[in-house]
Amino acid sequence: MAIGTLAEGATWAIAAVATGGVIARPWRLPEAIWAVLGAASLVLLGLVPWPDALAAVGRGSDVYLFLAGMMLLAELARQQGVFDWLAALATKQARGSASRLFVLVFAVGTMVTAFLSNDATAVVLTPAVYAVATAVGAEPLPYLFVCAFIANAASFVLPISNPANLVVVGNHMPPLPSWLAAVALPSLLSIAATYVVLRLTQRKALRRPIAERVDSPALSRGGRLAAFGIGLAAVALLSASALDIRLGLPTFLAGVATAGGVLLDRRQAPWNLMKHISWSVLPLVGGLFVMVEGLARTGVIERAGRALQLAADGSTAATGWVAGIIVALACNLMNNLPVGLIAGSAATAASAPPQVTGALLIGVDLGPNLSVTGSLATILWLVALRRDGQDVSAWRFLRLGALVTVPSLLLALSGFVLAHLR
Repeated sequence: MAIGTLAEGATWAIAAVATGGVIARPWRLPEAIWAVLGAASLVLLGLVPWPDALAAVGRGSDVYLFLAGMMLLAELARQQGVFDWLAALATKQARGSASRLFVLVFAVGTMVTAFLSNDATAVVLTPAVYAVATAVGAEPLPYLFVCAFIANAASFVLPISNPANLVVVGNHMPPLPSWLAAVALPSLLSIAATYVVLRLTQRKALRRPIAERVDSPALSRGGRLAAFGIGLAAVALLSASALDIRLGLPTFLAGVATAGGVLLDRRQAPWNLMKHISWSVLPLVGGLFVMVEGLARTGVIERAGRALQLAADGSTAATGWVAGIIVALACNLMNNLPVGLIAGSAATAASAPPQVTGALLIGVDLGPNLSVTGSLATILWLVALRRDGQDVSAWRFLRLGALVTVPSLLLALSGFVLAHLR
């Protein structure tokens, strides 16, 4: 018993230190290093046998494929001038109004998140928005914050809007009409609350004038191919969701096919494309999966499942509220990917009713807006910012995140409860 308790304590301590490293980045080391060190420590200390660690890494294969495909498409679009072309188009539509540009970015971010996923908003839209803001002479951060927060706020509009949705719901995915009936109101409330808070907090920057015209570059053949590839990925994702197919492989194939077409057309080697992609995100995700395996071995899933079952037997609505809020907070301590895995497994073990599972999903999707490392999408957003010479401290994001997250989470959970009372 004592040995088991010691092993459990060591596992939680390693997970806590690794997660703290991902959040704080001591010595400015990349997030992936801390996740990999945490995973390696669990294996070297015998807390997770290496075959189980390899199996845990393998369970993330769909996520790796999805991210690789999206990162390929985003870098292709950047190199082929798609973002510069979009910047000129957005500038024309904004007509010199920072507020109009803000609304435009918010609307596009909502659509990209809903139909391409929150990771696509972080990987593909963020650099495009940065290009727009710099082209018109605007302060980039208010528009970049839109990308970060809408990526989570709109991430339960559809099952494909967030890979975490598939992790939480697992093999119990409801038909699309049932999904929409349950989440339409909470999604609308979440998106509206996020817009209002961001608009109010960024109002000073939005009063500044912006350029009405910028140079409008012609979209090259490679750019058109890259844009076509992004559209192809959107069709592939929607089709895969309708057919209940995992999203990773179709996205990856769309990225590889588009990259192959562009490189062949321009007679270029792939090395310049490959070296500009932030591949460190993949070992970061792998490390998180191994840490989840370690935590699962402490019995946390069984205990959480029993607690959910007991609470749901008393009051389903109250259980959904409390579980949603607890999960939302936990995402900022561990990242929403491992929390989603644990929450989804616990809900399955407890045979939790849809009201509880849905509340857990809202917590997993919205809770990460509190901190900069709460979700994989926000980490990807931060990586995209650093690439363009921007940075946002954990404290600055937390201050704004608290203002955005509290009303959007409470309103979304309220909307979800009301949807199930009808």
